[in-house]
Amino acid sequence: MAIKENLEKIVGSENVSDDPKELTRYSRDHSLCPARLPNYLARPQTAEEILKIVQLANETSTPLIPSSSSIHFNGGAIANLGGIIVDMGRMNKVLYVDEHNRKARIEPGVTWSQLQTTLAKKGYMPLFSLLPHAQKSVLTSYLERERILIPRFEFDEPLLTTEVVWPRGEIFRTGAAAAGIGEDTGSIARGAFPHGPGLDWWRLFQGAQGTFGILTWANIKIEILPEVNKTFFIEFDDLSEAIELMYRVGRKVIGYEFLILNRMDLAAILSEGKAKKLEKMKGILAPWTLILVCSGAPIRPLERIEYEEETLYELAAELSLANIRTSIPGLPGLERDLVNMIRSAWPKEKKYWKWVPKGECQDLSFLTTLDKTPTFVNAVMDVAALYDYPASEIGCYVQPIESSRACQCEFSFFYDREDTQDVARITELYSEAARIALNLGAFYSRPYGILADLVYPRASGYTMMLKKTKGVIDPNNIMNPGRLCF
Repeated sequence: MAIKENLEKIVGSENVSDDPKELTRYSRDHSLCPARLPNYLARPQTAEEILKIVQLANETSTPLIPSSSSIHFNGGAIANLGGIIVDMGRMNKVLYVDEHNRKARIEPGVTWSQLQTTLAKKGYMPLFSLLPHAQKSVLTSYLERERILIPRFEFDEPLLTTEVVWPRGEIFRTGAAAAGIGEDTGSIARGAFPHGPGLDWWRLFQGAQGTFGILTWANIKIEILPEVNKTFFIEFDDLSEAIELMYRVGRKVIGYEFLILNRMDLAAILSEGKAKKLEKMKGILAPWTLILVCSGAPIRPLERIEYEEETLYELAAELSLANIRTSIPGLPGLERDLVNMIRSAWPKEKKYWKWVPKGECQDLSFLTTLDKTPTFVNAVMDVAALYDYPASEIGCYVQPIESSRACQCEFSFFYDREDTQDVARITELYSEAARIALNLGAFYSRPYGILADLVYPRASGYTMMLKKTKGVIDPNNIMNPGRLCF
């Protein structure tokens, strides 16, 4: 029996397609990865349907490519070797919100906009990365290790427990959710503890681009939505000048959202999707802006903010910084508007902020320590000059992690997708910048596309063990082949 007919038996004929026009939508995304056309599209709605698809793929040696939402940025859902796109957009339920444990259980098709709306009704918010696309899957963002804006240890890993369909054709639950423990049993834990019994298996799926299994739901951390906030802006001409303050704020563990953006990235955000407004914003903003949001907990919120503000001014005095503001001149109301923005998905009705400058954007993200970020900035700007790409048009975002113990450094290269020369230039620039950053010690926690070719040859021991693990978990290599190092 043909693969299409088998898929129709599993998910229904209306949820299967081999129409080239429909498949073309899945052949590319918002990355530099080349387009590849899949053979089939299937839209399951349950873990049992996914399990049957996995079993079919093993029987027919057909690749499976998991896809959780209508928007992708890293090439991870492109069918490199053809096969079946497993679109989990129909699996889009917020299964429950556990206010006692501050967590929610969601399916892979739940988007940022959807989760934000659901939680806000109960006075909670998701742990946001920086202004995610409204239609992007929350679970995909967490699996891709997108960093959280609140750099506290307890928020650094937003995933708790999960349910996964293994490539061998088995359904498995991780951590406290294993064997039904804490899930639908009346236990107060209800899947909140990721590490036991057994190993914290969910780490295996992070950054793996669907090569080790398909997650069908996950318990994720959520946080109370603060009602009282005070936002501080500290402007710098040189990133190096901001580093010591970032370290000291981290050690004092004050504030909620804490990050630094260069002029280009912040201008793109504040342009509200309008290209004409972008240049105006760039004329107002400083080269670098450190943003710290102090928020009050439900109990005595004003006293908490007062204490954190006092601490911030003490740290600034120690470093002879006198330019701490609660607004930016020329941008009235920003202190209120920005905190609402970064606690939300990007509005559906506005052009996505990373597409405002030129229509598309390729990000280069890696982990390092704060003290090394100026070196990376200088190196990337030097590379850009070799390709006649203006340094002033490169976005840069530094996100402290775990109270400034480390950080994510991210560069955004904006380009015109319809201009073949511009695409070629950005591809070469991105590749060279990635190589130089790697030589300087950048750690790529999510090696997609070009990065995989750079990283794995330099980590032979790790690569060997990764291949062995893949061979055990996915002996027929059906799960998104052509990724990582296999």
